[in-house]
Amino acid sequence: QVQLVESGGGSVQSGGSLRLSCAASGYTYSIYCMGWFRQAPGKEREGVATIDSDGRTNYADSVKGRFTISQDNAKNTLYLRMNSLKPEDTAMYYCAARYDYCSGSPSRRDYVMDYWGKGTLVTISS
Repeated sequence: QVQLVESGGGSVQSGGSLRLSCAASGYTYSIYCMGWFRQAPGKEREGVATIDSDGRTNYADSVKGRFTISQDNAKNTLYLRMNSLKPEDTAMYYCAARYDYCSGSPSRRDYVMDYWGKGTLVTISS
């Protein structure tokens, strides 16, 4: 019912910046929460940031102050601006969406999303 396609991943050096995009299509009118999650090889998936339809945002402590999540409703596009990138940020980044409003910190273990993109790879070198 909802399709998500990420783009904007790539390789940058420590301290650099990158902006990820997520194009949403389908029945997007039913989506009230969107977010970014990431997973590094051999590690668990972790929440990065979320934003609800009213513009309220939540960030994981590890990215707070460096990353900014935003959305362009007219273009049905979600963004993640990443500044001051660190090697620890290297991961596959996934766009996700759900029907309900976002629920607090995206780092919650029971955080559930209904739709997922296939991911875009971000590699930070030192």
